[in-house]
Amino acid sequence: MARKTKAEAAATREALLNAAEEVFFDKGVARTSLEQVARHAGVTRGAVYWHFKNKGDLFMALIERVRMPFQSLVEEVQNVDPDILPLDAVHRACLAGMSRLEQPHYRRTLSILLHRCEFFSDINPLEMQNEINEECFDEMLCLFETAHEQHQLREGLTPEVATRLLQAALGGLFHDWLRTPDRYSLSERGAEIIDALILLIRR
Repeated sequence: MARKTKAEAAATREALLNAAEEVFFDKGVARTSLEQVARHAGVTRGAVYWHFKNKGDLFMALIERVRMPFQSLVEEVQNVDPDILPLDAVHRACLAGMSRLEQPHYRRTLSILLHRCEFFSDINPLEMQNEINEECFDEMLCLFETAHEQHQLREGLTPEVATRLLQAALGGLFHDWLRTPDRYSLSERGAEIIDALILLIRR
């Protein structure tokens, strides 16, 4: 019985996250109430408070559900090819990340964070974006420093500048694509741009 209750609770939590994703995407975070999320999920408002303290807690759980630290993408690449060189690992991790962002949950949640979330109560979207960007920068920088030590980087290019170049390219791609995601494939156009950038970075 306990196992069934746990499974039911997990299913309810997932249903609430799915409902929040859809309603936040349609209405924006500030204009969405927990009552609307509960109704969309087909549960009571009490069920929302059983799983989440408030809307900020629900929003954070939504972000965490699709969060993919750059290091985790690199580790996935390295699991497939343990001998991969650091610059090639960066390259393949970028391609894997863009492919994953085309999945509906990832695309909608990123769009909510970047375009449909205002400062509201305990929700600070800029702070969250900065935290994610800084974490990604540090993880990329570590790899570029290793690539530099292994003489993979173009002469005169520092690991920090290489990291900023790549992060700026990725950020521009994501923002441009999210405005009209049906206009082109992020993974296809992104691959062309990242391929060219890595070629410019490589010694």
